[in-house]
Amino acid sequence: MIYVVRKQLKPIFFALLAAIFYAINVPFSKQLLQDVPPTFMASFLYFGAGIGVGILYLFHWKNEKPEERLKKENFPYTIGMILLDIFAPVFLMFGINIGSSANASLLSNFEIVATTLIALLLFKENVSRRLWTAIGFITISSIILSFEGSGSFHFSLGSLFVLLATICWGMENNCTRKISDKSTYQIVTIKGPCCGTGSFIVAFVTGESLPHSKYILLATLLGFIAYGLSIFLYIRAQTDLGAAKTSAYYSVAPFVGTFLAFIINGETLSIAYLIGLFFMIIGTIFVVSDTLVKNHSHLHTHLITHTHDGSTHTHTITHEHSHDHFLSTNVHTHHHAHAILKENQHL
Repeated sequence: MIYVVRKQLKPIFFALLAAIFYAINVPFSKQLLQDVPPTFMASFLYFGAGIGVGILYLFHWKNEKPEERLKKENFPYTIGMILLDIFAPVFLMFGINIGSSANASLLSNFEIVATTLIALLLFKENVSRRLWTAIGFITISSIILSFEGSGSFHFSLGSLFVLLATICWGMENNCTRKISDKSTYQIVTIKGPCCGTGSFIVAFVTGESLPHSKYILLATLLGFIAYGLSIFLYIRAQTDLGAAKTSAYYSVAPFVGTFLAFIINGETLSIAYLIGLFFMIIGTIFVVSDTLVKNHSHLHTHLITHTHDGSTHTHTITHEHSHDHFLSTNVHTHHHAHAILKENQHL
């Protein structure tokens, strides 16, 4: 029983820890963005992720089994993962430049919805009622967190670009899910430099200025923690939880980031934050219950024997009912046979 509990709780812990590591990115990036242009910042964060996890990979690759490494059939999802993770920040950059930052912040929080819908419609991943309920509460929470007045809800061309960014990230999450059973070290080591190079090219083409070397070093170090370790744990969690559930857990990152901004940058915690936190906790409870509680179907067979006027008649009645079992891992069926002897003698 203890082993089953640990097996179920481990991916949840990984998903939440991934969200926390990513949340570290928000307040520290805000400090670095005073000296590092935004697209170059994204590039160095990705480079830090690839370099950091790549160094760890040097000490691990000899222990990998051949079946854990990416193969030719995994290339479409790997390429899709890389391209989508390059385009998404570009779309977001255009969206912020054209539209308002409040609108972009609001729409960016719907990555969880995009991930779930794509997982359901394209990849046929199961989405339970509990998870839909969790997504509902998380969506309400995201709206409350991002709402800054009625002006934030007008739709514009900038909003369209932000929506394209969330769709790219939602698709990227599902592509990563398809290769999440492969070497996490290898995935992050490939993803970091490739996405970093793509962002670097975009920054160079758009004319951003290369920052001082000390800021490049700090951004790279931040990338290792906030991107590298976060992506690493995220992929590990996806192996057991799936793209939709892992993304739901990951949505706690904005709240952790807001709290860290309060600690590090001296920003105040608003009423909207506290109300949003309440709805986020409810949503997380539903996600946890969906992860730990499985529905099991039980088939019961009743064997009934009647003795009537010296003759014996036997017939079978079968019925099925379901139970929710905590910390069960597989759906299974039980057969129960009950023999009932009933005598009806008419003299």
